[in-house]
Amino acid sequence: MFRFGEALLTLWLLVTLCFVLMRAAPGGPFDVEREVTPEIRARLEARYHLDEPLPSQYLRYLGQLAQGDLGPSFQYPDYTVNELIAGGLQVSVPLGFAALVLALLVGVPLGLLAGWHEGRIGDHVASGIGLIGLALPKFVLAPLLVLCFAVWLGWLPAGGWDATDPRYAVLPVIALAAPNLAYVVRLTRVSLIDVLATDYILAARARGIAGRDLLLHHALRPTLAPVIAWIAPATIALVTGSVVVEQVFGIPGIGRYFVQGALNRDYTLVMGVALTAGVAILLVNLVVDALRGWMDPRLRQSAD
Repeated sequence: MFRFGEALLTLWLLVTLCFVLMRAAPGGPFDVEREVTPEIRARLEARYHLDEPLPSQYLRYLGQLAQGDLGPSFQYPDYTVNELIAGGLQVSVPLGFAALVLALLVGVPLGLLAGWHEGRIGDHVASGIGLIGLALPKFVLAPLLVLCFAVWLGWLPAGGWDATDPRYAVLPVIALAAPNLAYVVRLTRVSLIDVLATDYILAARARGIAGRDLLLHHALRPTLAPVIAWIAPATIALVTGSVVVEQVFGIPGIGRYFVQGALNRDYTLVMGVALTAGVAILLVNLVVDALRGWMDPRLRQSAD
C-alpha cells in the first residue's frame, strides 16, 4: 500500500512538472509559420480551454486524467492523445521488448564467459564487445547501421515501418539493444567475479563441485540478481533511446510523437507520452523489486 501511494505521488509530481514546463516554454501550439487571425486564434484557444487561467487548466487536466482521458491533440485534431499513444505503443513496446531480450540473451552469456575466464582471452573478447557498445551512442550507431546494412549491402530497409515485414525492426532493435548489451556484459562479469570469491562458493569448491555444476547451481542465481535490478534503469534507457532511434528510422512510435509534440508545443501529447512512460517505469520497478525479493530472500526480510 505504501508503494502504491509512492507511485501515485510520483505520477502527480510528473504531471505537475510537465504541465509547468510546457506552459513556461516560449511559443504555443498555434504559433505556426502562417499567422492566424486573432478571431481564429481566440476560437482555437476557447475550444481547447487555453483561454482559462492556468490553475483552471491544471485542475481540468487532472480531472480528465482521473477518468483516463489524456485529452485532445492540438496538432492532430482528428485524433485524441489516447489514440495516438495507443498506436505508438503498438510499435514502441515490441521494439523495446525485443531490444531488452536481445541485450539479455547475448549480454548475460558474454558476461558469464568473461567472469568465468577472468584475465584470459575469453574475458578480453567479451569485455571488448562491451566497450564497443558503450563507445557508440545511439545517435551514432543508428546511422552507421543504416549506412552499412541498408546503403552499402542493401540487406535491410533504411527506415520506415511495416508491421508485416520483420526486416524493418532489425536495425532499430540492434541500435536500441547495443548500449544495454554492453552494460549487461560488464555487470554480469563483475557480479560473477564477486560471487566466485564468496565463502559459500569456496565451500562448494572444497566439496568437489566445479565447472558447469558450480556455475549453474550455485553461482548463477546470485550473479543475476544485479542484472535483474538493472532492468529498471534499462527501461528508462529504452524509453529515452527510442526518441533518437525512432527519429532516425522514421518509426511512428511514442518516441517520435514525443519529439514532434515538443517541437509543435502540443501540450497534451507531450504530457501524455511522459505520463505513459512514467507509468511503465513505475510498473517495471515494482516487478523488478518482486523478482529481486524472490532471488535474494535477504532483500525481502530487510523490506519487512
